[in-house]
Amino acid sequence: MANAVSAGWHGHDYQARFFWIHASTLRDPDQSHVIEVSYEADGPKAFDDVIIRYDPPRASTGPVRISVDYHQIKFHVTGAGRFGYADLIDPAFIGAESVSLLERLKQAKKSAPQNSAYHLVTIDSVKDGDPLGEIISAVDYSLRLDKLSVGKTDTSKMGKVRKLWREHLKLASDDELKKVLEGLHIATAQRSLTQLREEVNLRFRVVGLISCYDSSEFRFDAAARSLKSKGLYQFTRQQFETLCQEEGWVRSDPPENLLNVALRSFADGPTDRIDALPENTLSLLHHFDGRHLRPGEDWASVVQPAFESFLARIKQSERRIRLFLDVHTSIAFLAGRCLGLKSGMEVELVQKGRSGTSVWRADDGKDKSAAAVTVELLHTGPDIALVLSISRDAVDDVRDYVAKQPTIGKILHITPAEGPSQNAVAGGTHAARLADDVAKAVAKARVPFGAQIHVFSAAPNAVNFFVGQHVEAMGPCVFYEFDFNRRVDGSYHSTFKVQ
Repeated sequence: MANAVSAGWHGHDYQARFFWIHASTLRDPDQSHVIEVSYEADGPKAFDDVIIRYDPPRASTGPVRISVDYHQIKFHVTGAGRFGYADLIDPAFIGAESVSLLERLKQAKKSAPQNSAYHLVTIDSVKDGDPLGEIISAVDYSLRLDKLSVGKTDTSKMGKVRKLWREHLKLASDDELKKVLEGLHIATAQRSLTQLREEVNLRFRVVGLISCYDSSEFRFDAAARSLKSKGLYQFTRQQFETLCQEEGWVRSDPPENLLNVALRSFADGPTDRIDALPENTLSLLHHFDGRHLRPGEDWASVVQPAFESFLARIKQSERRIRLFLDVHTSIAFLAGRCLGLKSGMEVELVQKGRSGTSVWRADDGKDKSAAAVTVELLHTGPDIALVLSISRDAVDDVRDYVAKQPTIGKILHITPAEGPSQNAVAGGTHAARLADDVAKAVAKARVPFGAQIHVFSAAPNAVNFFVGQHVEAMGPCVFYEFDFNRRVDGSYHSTFKVQ
C-alpha cells in the first residue's frame, strides 16, 4: 500500500514539474505568445493534465499553427513499461474503465478549438517491432499519417493498425480515421522525475525566479499541491507574475541577459519548443532518422553548411548566448569551432542528458583534477586517433576501427584522472580544463604537417564544445559518430572534416 501511495505522489509530482516548466514561459518576454498555462484544468478529458494556450498560435513543424496544446501525462516508477498500437484502444492503458485514449481523442475534437494539438507524454517506450514505432515522428512525436497509409488492404502491416483503430472508433473509412488522428503526438521514453526537477530549476533561473537545489524536498511540488487544493490551477501571464511575487520566488538579481539559442539533431520532447525562439533555433531533425542520416542526406554538403551559416548569423548580432545542445557529438565539436576562443562570444552551455539538465560555463568554478593522457603506438602512419573516454571507455571500439586504417599510426587517449564515468565531469570549469588538456596533448604529440587528427568522443557535449574551440589550432580534424544501436555495423563513421 505504501508503495502505491508513493507511486501516486511521484505521478503527481511529475505532472506538476511538467506544468512548472511550461508555466515559466509566462514570465519569458521571448514567449509572449503563451497566454495561459493550466494544471489539471477543465479541458478535454484525458488530455487535461497540462494545457497551454497561445495568441497568436505557435508555429509547428507543419503548415498548421497550434492554438492550444493538450497533454496527457503518464508516469511510472520504473522505465520498464512497453506499449504498442493495440494499447491505444485499451481503457486500462490510461487508467480508465471504459473509454480508451483514441476514444478520448475523438471526443476531444468535438469541443476543442480547431488546430489544437494533443500529446501523450510517457516514460514508457514502444514495444520492439510494434508498428506504432514506425509511425511516430522523430521530429516532433506526431503520428506519421503517410506511413500509416502504407499498404492498401486491411491485411498489410499498417492495414491491421488502421482496421483495429477504425473499427474501435466506429469509423467508416481510413479518411475519417486520419481526421481523428491529426494533431496527436506520442512522446515516449521521456525524462525522469529527477531530470524534470533539473529542468524546472533551469527554466526558473532563465526567467529570473529562484531555484531549489539544496533541499531533498522540491519546494515546487508542494506548491503545486497547495495551489490545486485552493482551486488555483489556471494562470495568465499576470496571474503567474502575482503568484511568483506573493510566494517570494522572484530573484533579487535580474535574469542574465543571454540570448537563448537551440541546436537540435535529436528530438527531446514536448518542451523542446520553449528552448529558444524559432528564429534562434536550428533544427536538423528532418535530416535524421534517430541518430542516423536519412537516405540521400550528407554530413559535409548538407548538414555542415546549414549549421555554419546559422551560427554565422547569430555571431553577427550577439555576443552573449545560452546554447542548448541536443545534438550529435560531431555537431557539438563543430559548434565549438564556429564559436571558437577568438570569436569574442560568451557562451553558456545547456545540456539535457541522462543525469539531468545541466548548465555549464567555463568560469563556473566547478573543477576537478586534470586529464590523464596515454599514447599508444600502432605503426608508422602519420595520422593520430584522438580518443576522449570521458563518459565511457571508448578506446577498444576505436582500436577495432583504426586497425583497418593504415594511415592512423598512433592513439592519443584522454580520460579523467579518476577514470571514465557518467559523473566524471564536475562542471563547466572542469570541462574547459579537460579541453585545454586535450589541446596540450595534441600539441605535444607534434602531428606531422599534412597529417590528420581523427576525433572519437564518448564525452558530454559541453566537453566536445570546449574541445571544438581548440580545433582551429590543432590542424585538420575528422569527426566520427558511433553506431550505438548497431543499425549499420556497430562501428564508427566519419562525419565532418575541418581544416
